[in-house]
Amino acid sequence: MPRIKDTDYLSISARVRAKENRLLTRERMERMIDARATEDAVKILVECGYQEMTSMTASALDEMLVKASGAIFDDLRFGLPNPAILDIFRIKNDYHNVKVLMKSEPMNTQPERLLMAGGRYPADALADAYRRDDLRNYSETFRKAVTEAKELLASSGDPQLSDFVLDRAYFAEMRVLAQATDSQFLIGYVRLCIDTANLRSCVRAARMGKGAEFLSQVLLPGGSVDEKSLATGKSGGIESAFRTGALSEAAALGATLAAPGGGSLTAFERMCDDAVMHYITTAKRIPFGEQPIVGYLYAREMEFTAIRTILSGRMAGLSAERIRERLREAYV
Repeated sequence: MPRIKDTDYLSISARVRAKENRLLTRERMERMIDARATEDAVKILVECGYQEMTSMTASALDEMLVKASGAIFDDLRFGLPNPAILDIFRIKNDYHNVKVLMKSEPMNTQPERLLMAGGRYPADALADAYRRDDLRNYSETFRKAVTEAKELLASSGDPQLSDFVLDRAYFAEMRVLAQATDSQFLIGYVRLCIDTANLRSCVRAARMGKGAEFLSQVLLPGGSVDEKSLATGKSGGIESAFRTGALSEAAALGATLAAPGGGSLTAFERMCDDAVMHYITTAKRIPFGEQPIVGYLYAREMEFTAIRTILSGRMAGLSAERIRERLREAYV
């Protein structure tokens, strides 16, 4: 296969730059928070290309975001020189969906409302294959992880343990896909995502009083900080391990919150996500190539998080200040 060049992305980069004009900016977020009624907040989303919500309920919000997520991938797959870029963002929905399916079984609930569109595998086809226990047409990593996670859930009854297995497989697939693109920007993005996940795990484990044995199960390989050193404490502690990277500020705050009862993690979680956003926003300086595509995909992913934060907060009666505390930085 011929090597893909930056110039091969000229057309789709231009399309993505045009789409950025409709992204949910911080100013639009503020208007949603300050809107007199939730219905008025939703009207601002219509300006950004979202469909109207059928009702001001959690299920209607889920339905709107599921449709929007699927539409992004359907749109960008045309004219994209390297489809692996999309898959790096799509596989999150596959693993989300199988977690939903797995947890719905013992609870005897209907999972359809919570399934996400836009994965590599259509949600309804995945649900059918999962129930028939026939995942032979799915990636080997995905198939093996689902089998192991199901067995672990059945034997332990602990969904957290099965999640650990699926999360490890999810990040492993991300790493392989990023390396296959030969894009240093994408490889750096995935490495930072792994570091962020590991930092969060370290802080939460410390707050729960968990040690090296627990961390060895949850920490992920492939980050810039060696996961074995993190688990054993040889890295010198959370703050020391991440002091030279993009997560230095988040790690410093996390270290102060790591003791049991150390306070709310809201600011720490926000700082972790903002560190990834700071990395991604460097794509805005690059006129064409894979970087604008990656930037836009991540921007939309975080946009969905912002919409859920604002509208769910409003529906729950949270104050504007509480909602703002939970918002991450915007791409535009």
